[in-house]
Amino acid sequence: MVVEVTRPGKTSLLLSTPVMPAAGTVGFGDNYRRLVDYEKLGAIITNPVTIERWHPASGTRLAPLPGGILVHTGLPNPGLKSVIQQNRQVWEKLPIPVVLHLAGTSAPHMKRAGELIDGLDVIAGIELGLNDDIDEDEAFALVSAATAIEKPLLVRLPFYEACHLAPAALDAGADALVVSAAPRGTARDEHTGRLVSGRIYGPLVKPLVLRIVGRLRRQVPEEIPIIGAGGIHSPQDARDYIEAGAVAVQVDTATWAQPKMLERIARDLGGWIATRRKDALMDEWHPDMGQTEAAQRRNLG
Repeated sequence: MVVEVTRPGKTSLLLSTPVMPAAGTVGFGDNYRRLVDYEKLGAIITNPVTIERWHPASGTRLAPLPGGILVHTGLPNPGLKSVIQQNRQVWEKLPIPVVLHLAGTSAPHMKRAGELIDGLDVIAGIELGLNDDIDEDEAFALVSAATAIEKPLLVRLPFYEACHLAPAALDAGADALVVSAAPRGTARDEHTGRLVSGRIYGPLVKPLVLRIVGRLRRQVPEEIPIIGAGGIHSPQDARDYIEAGAVAVQVDTATWAQPKMLERIARDLGGWIATRRKDALMDEWHPDMGQTEAAQRRNLG
């Protein structure tokens, strides 16, 4: 299987599986290597990176919600130059492409990012995250600046303005749309009693984002790939995004709760799940079994 997750062209990003961890899920490299078979994933999306160093958010960073969680990290990272220096050798050894997530800040920062990234074969593509409060003109300028980086460009749209900003991102040269960043919300911290803001994750996000994916699929040109992201906690959730018009998906919180679920979703959409024989005993089969393991068990038997 080969999945083209950016618009056709000489720099198209081709993946072997339409499943990736979302930005901020698995760190900058091989943090989950012992928990997930990376060869079954399509690509690694790194944690968000900024040109300058960003420190962690102060105060409450996590608040439980009914059926989900609110997270506020502040996007801590040591800055793009340090991230490349610290992870370049790791990226070179990974069996799948690395897509660097750049948190969109300013056009000049995009120019500086290009100076650091261009020529680095270990970075297969860029995912540009747009701020939630960005307007159309700002989005156009930011994406335009990012297209100067000679890499396939995925643009992750903010949840509330996804349909509104998509045309500007495409006019500026985006090669694919990621729909979407987790929605922002506010909840009361049960420990301090204060209201805190952050991004909302959980299964209930899926129906909301799924509707946006379907709407954008009807709105944007057919050759523009859409990658669905939000509330995916099972293979069927991922398949729903594909049916709605996405060519690939990104998985977030399910990976934190059940790391193996990311691989299970990738195996399912990539066609690597073995079909259970109706006469198989429970100790002969499990939901994560792939064709290789099934063949090995048959040979041992």
